[in-house]
Amino acid sequence: MSSIYLAGHGDLTPNQASVDYPRPDRLVKGNPERLTYSLYEHAHMSCGIWQCEIGAWNIQFADNKQEFFQVIEGVVRIHDAKTASFTEVTAGNAGIIPPAFVGTFEGLCCTNLSVKGFSAI
Repeated sequence: MSSIYLAGHGDLTPNQASVDYPRPDRLVKGNPERLTYSLYEHAHMSCGIWQCEIGAWNIQFADNKQEFFQVIEGVVRIHDAKTASFTEVTAGNAGIIPPAFVGTFEGLCCTNLSVKGFSAI
């Protein structure tokens, strides 16, 4: 038996979604509902499918956290507070939010992301 896991298969099928909203002190626009379907959890990594409604909120990553993501559908903008610029990410594209990143996450339409979060070992 292989030790390779395939997301969405076998033990990595989506669980029931957890629902949350941005913290009120971080809201920039709207109050978007966010759904997270966890596919894999490990002490230093997790992955899953994440959905959000239209809206924006401030984000601040810890020094030991980074996140790889791929937009499955929708459009997001990630605003970098340090450079006062943003990167627009559309369906089929992927990116990495680096450790200690400070900025704003903006969902421009209902969005589905494949998300992998990593913490330093």
